[in-house]
Amino acid sequence: MRIILIGQAPFGATTFKALLDAGENVVAVYTPPGKPGAKPDPLKEAALATGVRNVEPKTYRDEQVFSEFEGLRPDLVVLAFVTSIVPARYFRAAVNGAICYHPSILPRHRGASAINWALIMGDKRTGLTIFWPDEGIDTGPILLQKEIDIGPQDTAGSLYFNSLFPMGVEAIVESVRLIREGKAHRIAQDDSKSTYEPSCDERVAGLDWNSSGGQVYDLIRGCDPQPGAYAQLHGEKVSFYGAAFVPGKIGGEIDVAPGTITGLDLKGVRIAVAGGELLVAKVRTASAGKIDAAAWAAATNVKPGDRFGKLS
Repeated sequence: MRIILIGQAPFGATTFKALLDAGENVVAVYTPPGKPGAKPDPLKEAALATGVRNVEPKTYRDEQVFSEFEGLRPDLVVLAFVTSIVPARYFRAAVNGAICYHPSILPRHRGASAINWALIMGDKRTGLTIFWPDEGIDTGPILLQKEIDIGPQDTAGSLYFNSLFPMGVEAIVESVRLIREGKAHRIAQDDSKSTYEPSCDERVAGLDWNSSGGQVYDLIRGCDPQPGAYAQLHGEKVSFYGAAFVPGKIGGEIDVAPGTITGLDLKGVRIAVAGGELLVAKVRTASAGKIDAAAWAAATNVKPGDRFGKLS
């Protein structure tokens, strides 16, 4: 099959190499336009290194871009980490249509931040879906799915890099093989079970100390490493990373207000939350950057009894 790969970043590059290793015929890759002076996208670098054509359209709505795409006579389009809007006519231009990787068990967590929201919303399991995209947002029929448990210490970063990234590459290669062999499924999504969440950015990453300790912890790990869940202390925005949640009483204390620093040690900063305590290993501030929480506390004269609040 003549495959066109649309993607970017390490995931797109790794998928491209895996398809070549599997003996698939990738005739072109489409990547976002490069910025002057910026390092080339890893997928673009991988394509150029192997002599595969690389195209960097400014927009997929350009008629010439579509005409050239159609002229490549694709049998299959593979979408591997795509943030641009690709009109559905590109999918219809291929003999076998298109497949897309999404890091959730669709129809749950449609949207751009599926991994983040699985953690933020307290899911115990997640996974990935390879589906046939249509005009909607993550709404097309399902080809295959794979599931994994979400561990109590998982973050968005650990789930992606340790599990959903390598599993996703393998699933795309498997899906292409199934299509080539005529064994690929098209299972309609159950829209009654769908959820759609917005992008996980700073608009949703502010900590609410009135939430339960588990909810505070889930927001922190769901925003780790990006965008970083945050609160305010001494007039400065402080983002939290590498957190752990310890349920139970806080050192025997009664009525410790959530958000109050209860202790400092080499492991980090301890913070009271409803139903337990957080241990935060790293923080990020505008003045200090990302730093061990213990070093930050020592440098800024943070002490037990100080209380985090919402950012004004």
